[in-house]
Amino acid sequence: MKIGFIGLGIMGSRMAANLLNKGYELVLYNRTREKAEPLLELGASWADSPMDLGQRVKIVITMLSTPEAVGETALHGRHSFLDTMSAEALWIDCTTVNPSFSRRMAEEAAARKIRFLDAPVAGSKGPAEAGQLVFFVGGSDQDVETARPLFEAMGKAIFPMGGHGTGSAMKMVNNIILGQAMTAFSEALVFGEALGMTKHAIFDTLASSPVTAPFVNSKRRKFEEDDYAVEFPLQWMHKDLHLAAETAYEAGAALPGMNAAKELFALAKRKGLAEEDFMAVYKVLAGKQ
Repeated sequence: MKIGFIGLGIMGSRMAANLLNKGYELVLYNRTREKAEPLLELGASWADSPMDLGQRVKIVITMLSTPEAVGETALHGRHSFLDTMSAEALWIDCTTVNPSFSRRMAEEAAARKIRFLDAPVAGSKGPAEAGQLVFFVGGSDQDVETARPLFEAMGKAIFPMGGHGTGSAMKMVNNIILGQAMTAFSEALVFGEALGMTKHAIFDTLASSPVTAPFVNSKRRKFEEDDYAVEFPLQWMHKDLHLAAETAYEAGAALPGMNAAKELFALAKRKGLAEEDFMAVYKVLAGKQ
C-alpha cells in the first residue's frame, strides 16, 4: 500500500525515512521539493500537489508546522488533498495542533467518508531519526490498529488516548511540562552560575537528582558547549504553548506558570532565537542575547 507523506521538515523527513527503511512505498509532497530530494534518491516518489498525492494513496500522514498549515494543505488550498482521497481512506495528522482543531479536522474528514487520527509525537530530531518517537493518538480503536505498523516503524511507543482530539490534548499536556521544565532549569542554571558555580558542577550534582527532568540531561553537552543547534526549534515551542493557552481558555483551565514560560519564549523569539533549539531560552535569562 502506498503511503502519502506531507511535510518534510526536521521531524517529517526523518519519520518518512524510517518508513522507507521499513519497506513502505511513499509518495511525498513538501512546499519545497529540495527537502524531498534525499528521500527521492532512496526510492520515494514525488507528487506535484497535495491534491495529486491524495488521489494516489490510501493513507496520508501530515507533519506540518501549525494548524493553519494543516488547514491550507488539507482543506483550503487550491490543491488540498481531502477532496481527492477515496472513501474509507485514512488521514493521520502528526502535527502538534490544539484539540478543537483536531476535532474539526475529524468532522471535515468524516463529511468526505475519510477516517482520521490525530497522532502528535513526543520527541525531537534525534528520536525521530532513530525511530524512537512516542505517539499520542486520538481516534477509533480500529483506525489505531490500522495505523499501528506505521507508528511502530517510526516510534517506540503508542498511547491511544480516546476519541478525536485526545491525542492532541495529551501533546498539550506533555509540552507544557517540557516548556516549563526547560525554563525552570535554565533559570536555576543562571542562578547557580551567578553564585560562582560552573555548568559542569551543576550538572554533576543535579544529573541524578529527582528534581531534574530526565530530558535535561540529554542537553548537558549542548549547554556546556553553548551549542544551540536546533533539535526542537524554539519558535515551535512558543507555538505549542500558545495553542495550550488557547485550549485552556476553551476549557476554562488556568495555566499561570505555563503562560509565564510562553512569554519568555516569545521574548526569545524577539531576540532572534526562533530557529535555534528551544534550550536557547537560557541565553535570554543569562543576558547572552
